[in-house]
Amino acid sequence: MIQTPFTCQREGLTIKGMQYMPQNTEGCKNPAMIISHGFTGNYTSMEYYCKEFCKEGYVTFCFNFCGGGRIHEDPEVKSDGDSRDMNITSEVKDLCAVIEYVKALPFVDEKQIVLMGASQGGFVSGLTAAKYGDGIQKLIMLYPALCIPDHARRGWLGGARYDPKNVPEEIDCGKTVISRKFHEDVCHMDPFLELSGYQGQVLIIHGTEDTTVDVSYSMRAKESYEKDQCALQVVRGMTHGPNEKQMISIVASIRQFLEGRREIFAFRIIITHRNIEYIGKEKHSDIYFTGYCDGPYFQGTILPEGVDRQISEEDQRKAVRAEYTFDGIDEDGERCFLHVVNQWGGRDWKPVITTDSKRLAWLNQKDLTAVLEGDKGGLTVRIFG
Repeated sequence: MIQTPFTCQREGLTIKGMQYMPQNTEGCKNPAMIISHGFTGNYTSMEYYCKEFCKEGYVTFCFNFCGGGRIHEDPEVKSDGDSRDMNITSEVKDLCAVIEYVKALPFVDEKQIVLMGASQGGFVSGLTAAKYGDGIQKLIMLYPALCIPDHARRGWLGGARYDPKNVPEEIDCGKTVISRKFHEDVCHMDPFLELSGYQGQVLIIHGTEDTTVDVSYSMRAKESYEKDQCALQVVRGMTHGPNEKQMISIVASIRQFLEGRREIFAFRIIITHRNIEYIGKEKHSDIYFTGYCDGPYFQGTILPEGVDRQISEEDQRKAVRAEYTFDGIDEDGERCFLHVVNQWGGRDWKPVITTDSKRLAWLNQKDLTAVLEGDKGGLTVRIFG
């Protein structure tokens, strides 16, 4: 990929960012993804996502909001503007300026622009998507800070504590200082009503252990969109941001969303015990597990017992094959079985599901992929089709 700094303007302020271009695509019209950072963050925190989706053929962009970042932000990456002039409305304007810059680039397909943002950047991305309507192809919000209006009403903005009936001119948030203008910008806002203006496909990813933005905000956001418009993916054990392993699985799930696949099942896998044997240099691991599925198409539990057989040599995986059977009921309430075989396909996990359910018979011929999310107690296997 080709990494290039870029700048654009918003009301006389310079916005600084970074562009990632897939190689050998000059002269082509490419899809684009614009990724927004969170409160007190900067674009460097979004570069991992930019690089990963650049590999998938997107021209990707990350940037610094005007007045964003921390008090002592690196001037090399800092956009113009004072933090005391920064608020949600100003950040929406910044993102709009970046969108217009990206749309005008000769190598970007302006009909294939995806917005993605984390935390406050997720909130801003959602508001901006609603403003642009069908000018944005898809929207991805990672643990979006939809709590901001509530926090303003409580006097909690940015982790500070103040009297919402007597808001100070400056609000010290520790890593940065915002102003009363930020409070006034959001204190009367209904974020869910604002988000609902967007009609395209939406993916929200949020962690169960997020103490900064409770996952209930994303649950409510999902309901504010039309039926089947928004997919909410709740990640077990994730706080306000992913760890390294969670980030890998999040990228895999986002890729499924970008390719037009939807989540069909989420299997909860609970490991019970392991058997390990060495044959020459090869390590043979049998991982036994139980688990369950509780979704709209099927509810059931794994029969004793599922097994994941892995062969590796010098920590390099040579073969993996998980096999297990669910006993449960389909969406019509009929008793049925789901037999699952999941193997690595080189780019994705490739599960094959067979069932005796008449209602779910379409699964027997369905091309499926899977994403594995690990946590302390086991993992979640998300099946996409």
